[in-house]
Order: sequence, then structure tokens, then C-alpha cells
Amino acid sequence: MERKTSKLANVFLLIVFFILYAPIFFLIFYSFNSGGTMYNFESFTLDWYKELFSDVRLFIIVLNTLVVALLSALFATIIGVIGALGIHAVKRQSTRNTLLSLNNVLIVSPDVIIGASFLILFTISGYKLGFYSVLLSHIAFSVPIVVLMVLPKLSEMSSSLVDAARDLGASSWDVLTKVILPFISPGIMAGFFMALTYSLDDFAVTFFVTGNGFSTLSVEIYSLARRGVSLNINALSALLFLFTIILVVVYYFITQRQKLNAVGVKK
Repeated sequence: MERKTSKLANVFLLIVFFILYAPIFFLIFYSFNSGGTMYNFESFTLDWYKELFSDVRLFIIVLNTLVVALLSALFATIIGVIGALGIHAVKRQSTRNTLLSLNNVLIVSPDVIIGASFLILFTISGYKLGFYSVLLSHIAFSVPIVVLMVLPKLSEMSSSLVDAARDLGASSWDVLTKVILPFISPGIMAGFFMALTYSLDDFAVTFFVTGNGFSTLSVEIYSLARRGVSLNINALSALLFLFTIILVVVYYFITQRQKLNAVGVKK
């Protein structure tokens, strides 16, 4: 009975993965089509990729996207770690639950509402839409993600580690930098990569807060798709998918290295 259940679970899992990845591979496959359409594959070509790399404007947009993603992930990680430490330090359970609820508002709220709220805020304050408005918005919706990634690691940490460090004469700064941060580093790395991927993938919020002369890949792909089907979009999607795989592989090796280091310390 258990074997039949496991086989059905494996089949169901394969079907789910096929549904998820089939459209992506369909896009990648037709990015090599010389016919210029997604109906009939005529012959193999790299012309769409050559055209993509020769587009200076698109290259600038890619740089904009990467800079916003890296900076927002970095600042969100710093703020999120501080926020997680603050929430964890709260002794009263009701206060802690209230802070967690406030932290989760941006996660459960629809992206359209968040984007419209930021647009209204920047408009009322007279803040010019552009690079900094996008950066601030991405930091804002990435901070709660980092907090949720870091808090479980703080909960796993035994208070005896901090007490032992203080008994040995460690200052508050030494306890933070040499005990707490190394212990929660897997959560910090997970929060950073989650914030990075959220920033790279975001469209709804970015669409509201971008100004004239500044754009990101998600907004640019949307504008290209509205003009009509072009295999440039396929080529760009293929490169983005490859970049995402590289990020996942890098994150996997970092986490594996941290686990090996943790095992070595225990021994």
C-alpha cells in the first residue's frame, strides 16, 4: 500500500513539475527559432541573442535591475536582521505577536495595493519617481521577508550560548558579532537571497513607482509583450532563467559549506 502511495506521489510530483517548467522550456526552445514566430520552428539560430546583446538600452535596464536588486537585498538584510533581533528580544508574548503581525502586513497584502500606496506616498511627499523610489520600495517589501528568515534561527539558538559568552567576559558587541550573527548566518543568507529574488521578480510594485527614464527588466518585458510577440522576449527569458539557476546553485553551495563548517565546529 505504501509503495502504491509513493508511486502516485511521484507521478503527481512529476506532473506538477511538468506544468511549472513546460512553459519555460517552450520559451527557451523558440528563442533559437529563425522563423521569428512561436508557431513553426524553422531552423536553429542565435540571432535573437545577438540582437539582445547589441541592444544598449536593454543592457542599461539589466544593470538597473541588478543594482536595485543587490542594493535592496543588502539594505533589507541589514534592517531585517536588526528588526528580527529586536522582535526576539521582546519578552512579552502579546507585544511580540503584534510586532510579527505588523511585519507580515506587507507580505500578505496584494502587490497592487502596496505599489499604489507607495505611489501615493511619493506623490504626496513630492518625491521624484525613479531609481530611488524603486529602491526604497524594494527595501520596504523585502525587510519582512528577511525578518521571517532570521527569526527561526534566533529561536533555535540556546540562551546558554549568550550566557556563556558573557561569563567569559565578552562585551555586548562581541556577543553579537562572534556568537549571535555566526549562529544565525544561514538565516541571514536565506533572507538575502530571498530578498534578491523578490526584487528581481517584482513587477506590480515596480510598475507603480518607476518614473520616466528609469525601468527594470520586469517592466521592460511587459512593455515589449504589449507591442507584440517578439523572440527577443524569449531570449531574455532564457537568460533570466539561467541567471536564476546560477543563484540557486550558489545558494546551495553556500548552505552546504555552512553545514560542513557547523559539523566541524561540533566535532
